[in-house]
Amino acid sequence: MIILLTVAIAPGLALFSYFYLRKQIAKEPSRTLFHTFIYGAMMTFPIMFIQHVFEEENIIPNEFFRNAIFTSWIEEFFKWLILLIAIFKHVEFEDAYDGILYGASVSLGFATVENILYLFIFGMDTAFIRALLPVSSHALFGVVMGYYLGRAKFTTVSNRKGTLFFAFFAPFILHLIYNGILGVNDLSLYLIIPFMLYLWWFGLTRVKFAHTFAMQQFRSRAQEKI
Repeated sequence: MIILLTVAIAPGLALFSYFYLRKQIAKEPSRTLFHTFIYGAMMTFPIMFIQHVFEEENIIPNEFFRNAIFTSWIEEFFKWLILLIAIFKHVEFEDAYDGILYGASVSLGFATVENILYLFIFGMDTAFIRALLPVSSHALFGVVMGYYLGRAKFTTVSNRKGTLFFAFFAPFILHLIYNGILGVNDLSLYLIIPFMLYLWWFGLTRVKFAHTFAMQQFRSRAQEKI
């Protein structure tokens, strides 16, 4: 039991530690990040319940629409909604890179609980592929969401609504492509590898851009105090 929990939690913890340690200016308070992680973990159960009801009641008969479009939409929408309600106006959301951390935190909260439940059901034989695909992809969806959330937080009011919408829309599209690829049984392995490479490249460039922007904010504030 302890080994299984460790294996299930380790990928999310490792990924979050990487993004957290990339921040070279003031570190974000661990309590706020932990709360964000818990929010993401708690929303796993209502999301899975809704998905189960839709599947059992055959509310969406088309399998692609249900597994790719609806699943991607509901998971990314709830993550976005949590960040918008609980984090966006939080006093500790101080720079653009914080968006990366909060986005990764809420996504990894969801992915970690999902991973625990999945490994309890199917065993540890799937642990490596789960860490390589679902956990890391959720983390990167969260990074993309957090990047645009950070941009929205520190942009002009006139651009805020559009950027906030893109904070949901961009990870939703990436998630939809990911789920769509997994639904192509015969070709999924050949398609998912280049997509994951692209997703890592895209996510890490957002990390770099957010860090650069945060450093500019930090220098600007330091000059204002002189």
